Amino acid sequence: MQRRLMKPITFFLIFSFLLLDFSVQKAKADMIDTGTAIAMTRQNDARARIVNFLDRQDVQLAMEQQGIAAEEARMRVASLTDEEVMQVSRVMDQLPAGGDGVGVVIGAAVLIFVILLLTDIAGLTHVFSFVNHRR
Repeated sequence: MQRRLMKPITFFLIFSFLLLDFSVQKAKADMIDTGTAIAMTRQNDARARIVNFLDRQDVQLAMEQQGIAAEEARMRVASLTDEEVMQVSRVMDQLPAGGDGVGVVIGAAVLIFVILLLTDIAGLTHVFSFVNHRR
């Protein structure tokens, strides 16, 4: 009885091992130029600046008055492309020193509204009731 079971199991195992791919994938490492490294660092810094800005109490209060949850805003910032992050960061850099930052708050609220609107139109979210969703 045991020999009858062992023979098909053995053939199955041999066949299974023959199907395995034992080829080794080689890792390829290339040098990156300084400009690329600096651009990556700037993008990471810009994203961190925006997140830190959203963490401020006055900004969270202004967003709540507009009906935007702080956690949702953080998720939206995380989903921004690198170009959009750099654009928002440049706008933040153009503010006057000691300014109240109302323009940035309004700009951030408009940017978040546009992103939410586009995702709502695309059917990824259902935030706004005035957007007609195709069903």
